[in-house]
Amino acid sequence: MIDEQLRKSYEFLENFEQWLINSGLAPDYAQFSKVAISLLAIAIIAIVANYIAKKIIVVTLVRVAKRTETLWDDFLINHKVFHKLSHIAPALIIQFTIAIALYDYSPKLSHVIETLSKVYIAIVGILVVSSFLDAAHDMYMSMPMSKNRPIKGYVQLVKILIYFFGGIITISILFSKDPSGLLLGLGTSAAILMLVFKDTILGLVASVQVSANNMVKLGDWIEMPSRNADGTVLEISLNTVKVQNWDRTITTIPTYSMVSESFVNWRGMEESNEGRRIKRSIFIDTKSVKFCTPEMLEKFQKVHFIKDYIAERNAEIEAYNNATDADTDILINGRHMTNLGIFRKYMEQYLYHNSKINSDAVTVVRYRQPTEIGMPVEIYCFSNEKSLVDYEGVIADIFDHLLSVVSYFELRIYQNPTGEDFQRILSNSNN
Repeated sequence: MIDEQLRKSYEFLENFEQWLINSGLAPDYAQFSKVAISLLAIAIIAIVANYIAKKIIVVTLVRVAKRTETLWDDFLINHKVFHKLSHIAPALIIQFTIAIALYDYSPKLSHVIETLSKVYIAIVGILVVSSFLDAAHDMYMSMPMSKNRPIKGYVQLVKILIYFFGGIITISILFSKDPSGLLLGLGTSAAILMLVFKDTILGLVASVQVSANNMVKLGDWIEMPSRNADGTVLEISLNTVKVQNWDRTITTIPTYSMVSESFVNWRGMEESNEGRRIKRSIFIDTKSVKFCTPEMLEKFQKVHFIKDYIAERNAEIEAYNNATDADTDILINGRHMTNLGIFRKYMEQYLYHNSKINSDAVTVVRYRQPTEIGMPVEIYCFSNEKSLVDYEGVIADIFDHLLSVVSYFELRIYQNPTGEDFQRILSNSNN
């Protein structure tokens, strides 16, 4: 059918040229006039096709997309898929008509124009597919599953392959070569290609591992000290992972380093029902630790949180001392309560009664290894508040209270002496 139309077109132009000659034009001028009029007609048709594609078809599609409730057509419009596709219309007109206009005037020029139009169509096709992939990625990112399974790395890989094979096809069109032959030629240069695309290959493998193992996803809070990263993951691509630190700076991490190096992902804490862990210590001056006197126990029994504990513990100790006939006039005999032990129990009860501490999770107040700066009494519990501001507020309230009441138990917080301490010592010695 197409050959029949071409034959009729050739006959029409031949008849038109013959008519010009019969009208008195010289054969050369008649042929030139035929070619010029043909080229002008092709240009007009190409302009009309371009106008119809861009101003009528694309505009109509945009209006329809804005009225529909679906999102996929909006993504296609946002990435100008149809706008780019419309560029093919005038190129197709030129490709299929230029040979008719120049068939007997300049076959070489006709071949060059056809080749350039094919190259143009191939390039536009690559850009259209690339924009379509971007639209598909945005469409996927609008789904809930995208937060757990980012695919940007895969999309970038597909785009690289499209650009690669598109470039091969474009070169084969320009030089009239078989694309398979060019690919075979590139196979001999595989080592060089692997060296050039080393980061891309490493990034591809890492992206697959990161996605398959669900190691990192968008919105995760990660810490990677080796890369000075401590913040929220903004983007995961084929080659890089972007992290916005808490100081609002952006750290770019190679994707393959997420597999080859260690990092901390706080997602488990954020998704946990237990809350966010608190693990901090206060240091008690060991010289302030002592056995409790009856007067001290009487004073401590007035504290609501430990009133019952002291009564039960006191009865237990008294029964033990009576059973062992211990001479309690000397404190090292028998068993006695200490101000530090009672304070530790008070800390436990204070945490249990704190509404912002998860009482169903592990809650421990424990002694750590004594150091040269005192006895560490560590709080190990879980805050119901997970956000940074609220979490730090809970810790601040706990330690504000504990540091304020420690003197009630006749204990002292250890801290290195300051100039004021030395001045006080000198003043007392002079007096």
